[in-house]
Amino acid sequence: MEVIIAQLVRHFSNTKAVDDISFLFRDSQIFGFVGPNGAGKTTTMRILATIDEPTSGDIFVDGISVVQYPDKVRKLVGYMPDTLPAHKDITVHEYLDFFARAYGLRDPKRSKVVENIEEFTGLNEFRDKTIAQLSKGMKQRVSLARAIVHEPAVLVLDEPAAGLDPHARIELRELLKALREQGKAILISSHILPELGEICDGVAFIEKGKLLKAGKIDNIIESIGLRQTTMIRAKNYELEVLLKIILEEPAVQNAQIVGNEIAVILNDDNDTSILTSLISKGVQIAEFRQHKAHLEDLFLNITKGHLQ
Repeated sequence: MEVIIAQLVRHFSNTKAVDDISFLFRDSQIFGFVGPNGAGKTTTMRILATIDEPTSGDIFVDGISVVQYPDKVRKLVGYMPDTLPAHKDITVHEYLDFFARAYGLRDPKRSKVVENIEEFTGLNEFRDKTIAQLSKGMKQRVSLARAIVHEPAVLVLDEPAAGLDPHARIELRELLKALREQGKAILISSHILPELGEICDGVAFIEKGKLLKAGKIDNIIESIGLRQTTMIRAKNYELEVLLKIILEEPAVQNAQIVGNEIAVILNDDNDTSILTSLISKGVQIAEFRQHKAHLEDLFLNITKGHLQ
């Protein structure tokens, strides 16, 4: 299963919400979709979910065009919007059963599928509660359950962790990992970059409708020359004195004070000879750790905007 976004364009009057973007993601992948508010993420996701249509370009899901064959694509894609509509008079089970019916599932298969999804998403205990009674985290589970009720190969998740407490975010993250293990191709947008970086196999950065970078995270780090940082803290030197000593080391490209540590860029990320050298000069090392570039580092280096 492969999803190809091909030269996608979407204009609203004079606004270019999506401006000729192209990237792809595959089955058994969680692919992050990152950018500031108004960058074009939701518009792209709505087109993939066949809720909106592009001005030009196309998206192909397993080779099927969303423009030409939206009905076929809907069977392959599950969409989770950023908010679940408020329903005051329907229970969780009734809600999921309704969507299972809408996707053409018939008993006894429908009952079994809904039961399995309630168990998978941890909704068993809440199946007879109305959706309006649920917490934000439980509503997000219902929204995810609805998105997978027809067993789609592709999941499109728009800010699924928004507004969740830390415990609920951890639970959601584990559910997404389980779905990846099932072979799902998952496109997810989020402003919580540290957590997104922990589960993503790849990422696409978008700003003002334009794609800036897309691919595997390690490949993007290498392509923009983002270096690993080595953090050093000593017991017996003032920071300014330690900084001067470190800058004199031949293995060091650059260094600066960050909080109570020295952040060091080495000529070679894998060269740890500086540690031996500093110890030989009498520096009592309290901490020596390597900080690999993460998703938030990439975002700040690639985009000009700010997550909001």
